[in-house]
Amino acid sequence: MKEAEADITRQTETADRTRTRYPVMEHFYTIQGEGVHTGQAAYFIRLAGCDVGCWWCDVKESWDASQHPQIATTELVSAARESGAEFVVITGGEPLLHDLEALTAGLHEAGLRIHIETSGSSPLSGDIDWITLSPKRFKEPLEEIFPLVDELKVVVLTRKDLQYAEENAKKCPEGTRLMLQPEWDTPESIPLIVDYVKRHPGWTISLQTHKFLNVP
Repeated sequence: MKEAEADITRQTETADRTRTRYPVMEHFYTIQGEGVHTGQAAYFIRLAGCDVGCWWCDVKESWDASQHPQIATTELVSAARESGAEFVVITGGEPLLHDLEALTAGLHEAGLRIHIETSGSSPLSGDIDWITLSPKRFKEPLEEIFPLVDELKVVVLTRKDLQYAEENAKKCPEGTRLMLQPEWDTPESIPLIVDYVKRHPGWTISLQTHKFLNVP
């Protein structure tokens, strides 16, 4: 009886994942270009839709979810599994605009670790193994995400962003990896970051190495 119930549950979950679709700008196998896991092979799923609107964003075409295809969870999971990657990065846009329960359940069932890159401005959903929080003043992170943050990555344009980084770091758990990242088109932020990290060695520097290497 229990086996029959388990079969029904599995069939229901499979049907739910087939029905559950996400607006996807792109999904592809690549190299993680920034942050703690720089240089590691990863499968990226870039969900469309964003309500934060950073003016320096280099994927503004991801903002309007209506402009991108709705792809079934099962298709995304299959592509990630077949890539050979050990982990998947869910990014955006702002991925937490979507309920990630079906997607993360499917990816875990396929044996994949799940990372997310988020502004934290919408409620967390799904089961995620590594949370990279990149807070934005345009729409502040929800307080509920801070105890779960594994990596805090703050984009720096001016000295004010260093203060903002510290304000957010105080809310994160002990052991959170703290990273400062220069904005690509604002090279004058680099000496600010270098000087700051030398004076505050608890922080490290994140670079967008995929842009240097021309890796998608």
